[in-house]
Amino acid sequence: MTTAARMSHCRFCNGALSIPFCDLGEMPLANAFVPLERGDAADPMFPLNAVVCERCYLVQLDHVVDATAIFSDYAYFSSFSSTWLAHAAAFTRDATARYGLGADSFVVEVASNDGYLLRNFVAAGVPCLGIEPAANVAAVAVASGVPTEVAFFGVDCARRIVAERGPAGLIVANNVLAHVPDVNDFVAGLAILAGSAGTVSIEAPHLLALMEQTQFDTIYHEHYAYWSLHAMRQVLAAHGLLVYGVEVLPTHGTSLRVLASADTSAGARYGRFALAAVEAAETAAGLGTPAPYRDFEPKVRAIVSAFRAWLDAERAAGRRVAAYGAAAKGNTFLNAARVTRDEIVCVADRNPVKQNTLLPGSHIPVVSPEALLAARPDDVLILPWNIASEIAGELRPVREWGGHLLVAVPDMRAV
Repeated sequence: MTTAARMSHCRFCNGALSIPFCDLGEMPLANAFVPLERGDAADPMFPLNAVVCERCYLVQLDHVVDATAIFSDYAYFSSFSSTWLAHAAAFTRDATARYGLGADSFVVEVASNDGYLLRNFVAAGVPCLGIEPAANVAAVAVASGVPTEVAFFGVDCARRIVAERGPAGLIVANNVLAHVPDVNDFVAGLAILAGSAGTVSIEAPHLLALMEQTQFDTIYHEHYAYWSLHAMRQVLAAHGLLVYGVEVLPTHGTSLRVLASADTSAGARYGRFALAAVEAAETAAGLGTPAPYRDFEPKVRAIVSAFRAWLDAERAAGRRVAAYGAAAKGNTFLNAARVTRDEIVCVADRNPVKQNTLLPGSHIPVVSPEALLAARPDDVLILPWNIASEIAGELRPVREWGGHLLVAVPDMRAV
């Protein structure tokens, strides 16, 4: 049975979790899709409350759901987004040039998913290894020719890899730091694997953007923490990794790519990028003080209320509303607004693993994009707003019959 542990102190520095941020109440796990035959059963619910450490200002959940239950069999496959595949290919090209990667190099990606990124290194002849805890996802990577181990990464895993193959020149950790319940074990493992000269490249959605754009729907149980540069530098430094560069990325509604190494000369060799600018922006926003965190939840309530008013008006007018993208952020949003299957007829998704299931909580049926188009809804709510332009291209027929494409975060607007 899945369990959730109550946390009263920071999982990094043991400071008190005394600053409120965003309490979304009881929620189901965002990726716990429901089989059709269990549609009448109630979903397991867990508190979803993000709070802030008064010492290091790391935003984190005050209940930690067992990671094994979430990640051992996973419904997210990176390769279903063409935007994300292009992002991964561009990173591979840039990293190969920047770090001089070749046949004598060794690249490791932690949480490598279905091999979406490492397949580029395989094609370029750069030795690499993926570490992925979800066996079903790792099997897809292996089938595509990407060497992958099924494991949860940490100190023990890092020591074993170093003993077998030596340290890695580049360790990639894209959109995984938020998913780690034991952040100290994870980052200590990164430091061991990088050794004295390797670079750790971490991508994570930027907390500052989450706050400025009220991206509350990125809060869900598998995201244990929400990262500012202010907090991340402290965690990395505690394990001997010094941040030498930062890049600001458009992915996931604005992310940071943080580059760190134990090598104190790395900054001089590779450049500091946007490090000073991001530091200044976070300082200006007061991320090292309690006030901006306390001000966040009222903005969330306003967005949810505005969406409920819109949805109620659409139904009163007899308009049929569907949605696109059975993403975790969409499930947070729909459940925060207490949406039911009577209010949204279906949600379309390209991932066949999600099709012919029900969304957790709302129990809205998940269908193929073709089935959505066949239903001819009047309005389609695009839930993964971070790739709305990509999805809008797929949904061009909706506009042709006079339907509307919309997103709801940070406000209701047409795409």
